[in-house]
Amino acid sequence: MSFVRAATRTARFSAVRTPVYRPAIAWQAQRAFSQSVTRYSDHAEETFEEFTARYEKEFDKVNDVFELQRNLNNCFAYDLVPSPSVITAALRAARRVNDFPSAVRVFEGIKFKVENKTQYAEYLEELEPLREELGIPLKEAMYPDDK
Repeated sequence: MSFVRAATRTARFSAVRTPVYRPAIAWQAQRAFSQSVTRYSDHAEETFEEFTARYEKEFDKVNDVFELQRNLNNCFAYDLVPSPSVITAALRAARRVNDFPSAVRVFEGIKFKVENKTQYAEYLEELEPLREELGIPLKEAMYPDDK
């Protein structure tokens, strides 16, 4: 009888074993991760012309609202104001995926990014024909009381 108790006792304890820590595997994972980080730090600075060409191409490839909004967030995250050609590509992409709110918000993003009101007026003047073609009103026109 004591033999059966001993056998069941060892079976119970072996089923509840904790996993063994394997430092070699953890070290290999850290080494692989650190190698991938160094690969990304080798790229050069991007010029404004390269930035413009890259985002024009990105907005031309947009097929759904998620891609449009992701590209808009990435584009406006930089410490610069996108060129009118990038804004044109973004507005055409918003029209293609039928995203009216994002099209209106593009102009809010421009207003936030420019340094003064005259720059915003210049953007509005340059993009006026496109706004009329696509039927995109400004937030100021829709809600004149908001500041």
